[in-house]
Amino acid sequence: MSWERPRVARGSAACALAVAAAFCWSCGSLSDPPTQPPEPTQTSTPAPAPAPSPSATPVLGGPAPKPTPAPEASPSPSPGPTPGTGNEGTTACGSPTPPDLSRITINVHLRSNDWWLLDSTPLVGPDWEYCAAIGFTDGRSYCAVRPEGNPQRSPCELVVTGRASDTGKPGPTWRRDGTLCTGRASGCDNVPENQFQLLVYASGTYTACGNKNGVCGEIEVDK
Repeated sequence: MSWERPRVARGSAACALAVAAAFCWSCGSLSDPPTQPPEPTQTSTPAPAPAPSPSATPVLGGPAPKPTPAPEASPSPSPGPTPGTGNEGTTACGSPTPPDLSRITINVHLRSNDWWLLDSTPLVGPDWEYCAAIGFTDGRSYCAVRPEGNPQRSPCELVVTGRASDTGKPGPTWRRDGTLCTGRASGCDNVPENQFQLLVYASGTYTACGNKNGVCGEIEVDK
């Protein structure tokens, strides 16, 4: 009886080689460390751009707004002199300075059918030395603040009488029967250019008073 070598099919051998090769590859892969997956790349996100400021949309064809003008400052009015206070007129009066007002004389200066004109004169004294020093050499002790026609007379009269309480002009304050003279309806009226004079339209008791020490003169008018 003869022994025969078993035949190996070619297909079977090829399969065996493939299995062996796969086994070897798997062994090698176990010995190497596993490869780490790459970290994801961080990409910076740009910040959003700021929103543009809103601007007024011009109105086509409309009138342009006019700027509001700034208010102008009004100049403050200069305060006028206070009647009966201070030493107003002293510098222009000069020397010698008159003493305090002591009397006011009043007389009827002019007469007409419609009105009379009163005139007043402030007097100082008794002081005969002062009166003699300013030119009154007749020995009088009561006198006007300066002789008639002297350029210092008006400022010296202002020194002793002050300004009228109603008009603010240099001279006495006039009243008829105790009421200020404000025009024909009141029976009397101040003379605009001379506070020492008064127009009278009616009878009554008229007074002219200094505005510093309250000295008054008085006259009765029977018109």
